[in-house]
Amino acid sequence: QVHLVESGGGLVQAGGSLKLSCAASPNTLSKYAMGWFRQAPGKERDLIATVSQGGANTRYADSVKGRFTISRDNVRHTVHLQMNSLKAEDTAIYYCAASERPWSSRFRVRDFDYWGQGTQVTVSS
Repeated sequence: QVHLVESGGGLVQAGGSLKLSCAASPNTLSKYAMGWFRQAPGKERDLIATVSQGGANTRYADSVKGRFTISRDNVRHTVHLQMNSLKAEDTAIYYCAASERPWSSRFRVRDFDYWGQGTQVTVSS
């Protein structure tokens, strides 16, 4: 089992950048595929980025492709989401999650086993 804690959310103007971090404990992050999700008020939780256990494979939702970058540091047991060119529609609670399954380009929300508590990202237009 892994405990996840997100940080780095906040208020930013449209066009700005934020970097989210997800810290894992105990220090066994390398065994999990990782994902970032977001949920806006009244909407379903959406998968926006995933990264494989070793970091070689990533996949992004079309809505964030080219603007967001997921990365991981298995030595420091952290996963990051660099968000650039933010838009008002990126406003949501952002969650990181871990999957015990081998990484897949077809991951869905239900494939993830452990979740952080979320961090709010608000983009003002």
